Amino acid sequence: MIHNQADWNARQRQIHEQIAQSGEVRISELSERYGVTEMTIRRDLEKLEEGGTVRRTFGGAIYVYRDVALQDRTGLYMDEKVRIGRQAASLIASGESVFLDGGTTTLQIARALRSGQQITVVTNALNIAAELASKQIPTIMTGGMLLESTHSLVGPIAAQSLSGMAFDRVFLGATGLSEAHGFSNSNLYEAEIKRIAIRQARETTVVLDRTKFGARVLVSFAGLADVNRIVTDLPPDGELARACTEAGVRIEVAE
Repeated sequence: MIHNQADWNARQRQIHEQIAQSGEVRISELSERYGVTEMTIRRDLEKLEEGGTVRRTFGGAIYVYRDVALQDRTGLYMDEKVRIGRQAASLIASGESVFLDGGTTTLQIARALRSGQQITVVTNALNIAAELASKQIPTIMTGGMLLESTHSLVGPIAAQSLSGMAFDRVFLGATGLSEAHGFSNSNLYEAEIKRIAIRQARETTVVLDRTKFGARVLVSFAGLADVNRIVTDLPPDGELARACTEAGVRIEVAE
């Protein structure tokens, strides 16, 4: 059972989500990423360990109970993700072909779609497919190797399936967004699927909440100029906002 999440601060919540995504973290990397001392990160990890899904190791921490990873992440910034999902869903027009990749925010897009909406959705996420099936929305699954932590299908079969499709709109989640590293994700297999989806898309939208701004996660799957739109709960500021504007990325803030 998960305890004490309400007591976590914003940095601790983001660290927890990173651990849930990648399976493990290093104290030195977290210290550099957040600009705090390693002692502060150790205290953060100690706090997260009390929640029951993180175990500290020498020099870092690992994720345990990976079968509840998606459920645990779903509770983080839920109101923001719901608003982002509704905003993104409103962009989809009748007759369009759409790709939704796995993730807690992209799941909210599926939940915001109208029952019987006349679109075709392709997804590599089991939970998104189940949501769409309950709404009688035509849905195609990619097939592939199952990642338990995200309920996503990845690998060569998923990649080959996507490579033969064309999409009007693609909606992707991201774990990080920075000027130099672009849009990033902690899983190599998921990043591959995102790259292929972008290549096959007429328009690409990345959905992410404000905690991802400035984060540089393991794998960059797209540069700023590769994405047409960001839907978020608060706009980025400073250099990142200017970089997005210069790259032609449209930023939409969900109401």
